[in-house]
Amino acid sequence: MREVIDRDCKFEVLTWNDDEAKAVYRHTASHILAQAVLNVFPTVQLAIGPSIENGFYYDFDFKTPITQQDFEKIEAEMRAIIKADLPIERKVVTRKEAEAMIKKMKQNYKMELLADIPEGEEISFYTQGDFVDLCAGPHLSSTGKVKEFKLTSLTGAYWRGNEKNKMLTRIYGTAFDKKAELEEYLKKLEEAKMRDHNRLGRDLGFFMTDENVGQGLPLIMPKGARIIQLMQRFVEDEEQKRGYLLTKTPIMTKNNLFITSGHWDHYKDKMFYIGEEGVDDEILALRPMTCPLQFTIYKNGLKSYRDLPVRYAETATLFRKEASGEMHGLTRVRQFTLSDGHIVCTPDQLEQEFETALDLIKYLIDVLGLNNDVSYRFSRWDPQDADKYVGTADDWNKVESTMEQILGDLGVEYETGWGEAAFYGPKLDVQAKNVHGKEDTMFTVQIDFALADRFDMIYIDENGEKQRPLIVHRSSIGCYERTFALLIEKYNGAFPLWLSAEQVRVLSLTDRTIDQAKAVTKELAMAGIRAEADVRSEKLGKKIREAQLEKVNYILIIGDKEAEQGLVSVRHRSEGDLGTMTVADFKAKVLLETAERRKDK
Repeated sequence: MREVIDRDCKFEVLTWNDDEAKAVYRHTASHILAQAVLNVFPTVQLAIGPSIENGFYYDFDFKTPITQQDFEKIEAEMRAIIKADLPIERKVVTRKEAEAMIKKMKQNYKMELLADIPEGEEISFYTQGDFVDLCAGPHLSSTGKVKEFKLTSLTGAYWRGNEKNKMLTRIYGTAFDKKAELEEYLKKLEEAKMRDHNRLGRDLGFFMTDENVGQGLPLIMPKGARIIQLMQRFVEDEEQKRGYLLTKTPIMTKNNLFITSGHWDHYKDKMFYIGEEGVDDEILALRPMTCPLQFTIYKNGLKSYRDLPVRYAETATLFRKEASGEMHGLTRVRQFTLSDGHIVCTPDQLEQEFETALDLIKYLIDVLGLNNDVSYRFSRWDPQDADKYVGTADDWNKVESTMEQILGDLGVEYETGWGEAAFYGPKLDVQAKNVHGKEDTMFTVQIDFALADRFDMIYIDENGEKQRPLIVHRSSIGCYERTFALLIEKYNGAFPLWLSAEQVRVLSLTDRTIDQAKAVTKELAMAGIRAEADVRSEKLGKKIREAQLEKVNYILIIGDKEAEQGLVSVRHRSEGDLGTMTVADFKAKVLLETAERRKDK
């Protein structure tokens, strides 16, 4: 509102209901946080403090570590700064003036940030009281405009996201215009923490980590392994129905293949490999993807246009060198399992094959119950950073126009992600947010115009001429671990019947019914139902509570009466007591519900 309008412009009033306004509001809150921390800890070094979705953060370099117990005094200082209603003033300076100001501030990270500002670009500082920060802005007019805030968490973050740099302390917070909105958000935040797969998955015995195994290398425990196995069998059977040919390729290969594909130039820093260039005769790399290996299979024998499309699929264990600061639970790991696949086709077949690949993904999304949880992004190249990609501008313009037309024909609604394409072609990414609002790519379909040429892949057309095929890269259910994490949070650990590791728990009411409980469990297991018996000498109430806490779908209780009559008393985890029925009727019920893959069971 203080901006001097001295030229023709577009003028628009922003209120709290506008995302841009929320960003300015929360960016101001991050500066208030930085000023408060500097007041409480005068030796701290300040890094960066942007607004983010639903909040803000600021990175600090403390002389001595702090904990969340320090939040109380930091928040008290923030409230004092807000109460003082300090005017926030912007000042544009020259580079020389900026250097002098930062030297006076004794803030080393700010000098690095200043060096990153291109020559000729405006340099600005914001001042509130005795606090000064290098910042492009914009901000509110005074600190008193911030009404409600809360510091929410504390974590480590490498300076500039580079694990080779120093680990800083990141303080997260949020800010709202009204107290009721803040309280509602904090309530949702607590609910999100309860549903976080990293907590829930461990509590339910789905996976664990161990420092002796290594960061980003989760151990999938029996229950979690069973669920991933069910997903894998389902996907592989569905892919077979749709004409995919199963491959099984080595997890380790000579790096020559990745030099040919271009991954060695564009992706080497993300790869694990054995050997050193210029020293060892042979360098072996753990595969980060299967593309070059499946392309090698394609080249085994000359292909005619009549043989195309060829669809390869593989449940592939892959390896990527993720930075330690980026890894989290099952969503970002160093070893993972991908439903990898490649379709080799003629240009005329491209749209149909893209559609069938997307149809498979949509089908799996529907069966998993994720229809309302995903969005689509058309990831394109960045012509301003052409060195990241292979091919010419004409190549990219042509293939992106083709993909744009395909998406239009299919009626796919999407956002555009500039600069997010693979180095060999554009892609359609299927995105999903975790309980904390962080977005990840779950599934993808990519058009590849370059690698067939690099690998000298050909087919013979109807005129007997050699032609280059096009390639569609796709991951039908994505990374199993990441999709598993999403499902844990989606269902709060209470998986649908068809996907549950333990569908039924059979409880003996007394020691006299132990044998019958074991016999019923064995009968269910022989029918393909995942059942476990609980024949401990514990009170029935305790057994039921434990089964419910472990999210078991059905609980069968066998007392003397049930054992005598050949019945079971049935309880459902959400529907409660369903009465008694014969084992045969219950078995038929569970098998039918499993076959139908109901989402509400």
